[in-house]
Formats: sequence, C-alpha cells, structure tokens
Amino acid sequence: MIEKIEQLLQEVEQLQASNADELEALRIKYLSKKGAINELMADFRNVPAEQKKEVGMRLNELKAKAQERIAALREQFATQDTGLDDLDLTRTAYPVGLGTRHPLSIVRSEIIDIFARMGFNIADGPEVEDDLHVYTKLNFAADHPARDMQDTFFVNVHPDDVTKNIILRSHTSSVQVRAMEHAQPPIRIICPGRVYRNEAISYRAHCFFHQVEGLYIDKGVSFTDLKQVLLLFAQEMFGSDTKIRLRPSYFPFTEPSAEMDISCNICGGKGCPFCKHTGWVEILGCGMVDPNVLDACGIDSKVYSGYALGMGIERITNLKYQVKDLRMFSENDTRFLREFEAAY
Repeated sequence: MIEKIEQLLQEVEQLQASNADELEALRIKYLSKKGAINELMADFRNVPAEQKKEVGMRLNELKAKAQERIAALREQFATQDTGLDDLDLTRTAYPVGLGTRHPLSIVRSEIIDIFARMGFNIADGPEVEDDLHVYTKLNFAADHPARDMQDTFFVNVHPDDVTKNIILRSHTSSVQVRAMEHAQPPIRIICPGRVYRNEAISYRAHCFFHQVEGLYIDKGVSFTDLKQVLLLFAQEMFGSDTKIRLRPSYFPFTEPSAEMDISCNICGGKGCPFCKHTGWVEILGCGMVDPNVLDACGIDSKVYSGYALGMGIERITNLKYQVKDLRMFSENDTRFLREFEAAY
C-alpha cells in the first residue's frame, strides 16, 4: 500500500494539462469516486492494524497533494489571456460604419491650410472673455449696440465698470488683441474658433457659430497686400477662375474697411437664385487695422500698420456644399454627415 501511495504521489506532482478537457480527465482519474485515490481508500480496511496510522496519514497527504495540483492547473488556465477581455459583448453583431469628419471641420482645415501656406500661424484664446479684449481695445464705442444684452451673452455684468464685464466672445478678434498685447511685430496669425451671439435660431442664423480671422502687422503693410492675400485665398478655396470685388464698409476696428464678394461659384457670375441674380456672393469683412487699436494694444501706429480679415466658416461651407439650413451643422444627424464621406 505504501509503495502504491508513493508511486501516485510522484505522478500527482508531475501532472500537466494543456487545456480544460485534459485537466478534467486528470481529476476524474485521481479524485473521482472511481479514481485511483478512492480505490486506495477503499482498500484501507485491509491494511494491518499496526500500519493503519502511517498509511492513513500518507493517503490524506496524497489526496491533499492531488487536490492542490488540480486547483493550481485550473488557476493557471483562468489567468491565461484568452483575448475575451477585449471583447465587447454589448456591441451589435452588425458591421459598424466608420465615422466622417464634420463639414465645418473639413472647411476649417482647408482655410487653415491655405493661410498656413501664406505664412500665417494659428493663434487661440478663451471663449469666455472680458469686455476689454472683445470691445474696448477694438475701438468699440461705450454705447455701441454690440454691447447690448440683445446682441451679446453676458456671464457677469459689472454696473460701475464696463471693462470688468465677463462675456462669451462675439468674435475671435479678441484673440488678435491678446496676440498684439504679448508680441511685437511682425505678427501674422489666423484665429479660428467658436463665437456666440444672442440671436434667434433659424435656418439663417444661430446663437453660436465659427469664425476664422486673420491679422498681419508689420512695417509698410498696405491695402494692396490685403487685396492680394484675399484674391489668393478665394482662388485657392473656390477655384482659379474666382473673381473678387471689395465694397466700402465700416467696422470699428479697421479703417478703411471693406466687405469682399466673390463671383458666384454656382452660376459662374451669370446670376442665379443663390446669388440673387447679381453674380456676386459676400464671404468676409476686412480692412486696415485702425491706429487706435494698435495703440491700445501697445504697438506704435506711427511705425507699424496692418490688415485684418474675418469670415464665418458656416458661410464658406454653405458656398462650397450649398447647405441651406444652418441648424443642420449642430443637429448631429448622421444622414447629413454621411453626405461628406468623400469630401476629404
């Protein structure tokens, strides 16, 4: 009996299994009711009385060793990487389609790329701003309508000092102000970002939208430089046959100021409902930076001059893709977004 127990102990200590089925076969062989260890226990009654103590201890040791070895092999299988940890059991069995870039992101990247090739760097700034950077340093009069609550979202209104009012920026020109405050010319930047205005939401307007503004400050900058940049941008964005025209306008922060139209890219300038049969479509405002703005930002207007321009990304996207309802840009309708899969 002792010899059989010793032989089984050696077998148990060397047990190996490569899968769960093999492990279960070993358990049945040694630990089941008809297994080798239970057969030895059944023969225990035939052991002489003087050997029962020693044989009983050895049998218990054998059973404990077998149970430990089987348990260790089972734990080994449980800790092995089966790849099931990365399996999402809640995922649909149907193929999941790839996402697409938003049309505003596509056009924003195009605009940035065009100006980057002309030497402009990207500048960024906070969306929650103060009156000083959004209006005061941009030469807005204290009673300018843009400062009314009907036009601007105010976060905090200071009744005694308008420069302490906290607002959601209504244009990205505030980024230009911060750039001029912290850098000396030459400055050549574009400022893409989201802006907010207190307007009723409709197919033509929204309470938030996106802008890209440009600024170039250096010695000897002229309106001719501005016109050349605008022409190059229009032809890169809408095609080499695109024409531009500049109409006199007014902005508090530029003097002289202008609005730029491009020849309608739908009818080629012949006239259609989109351009109201004029052959021209307005896309941006621009002008030479007002000397008051330069001085307010710590730049000597007698030495330096510059130009600024600004456009709505939604406006440019409408022209490129003829999206007639601005609300579609923010409704997250996947059917609408799938229309732009081949746009990049």
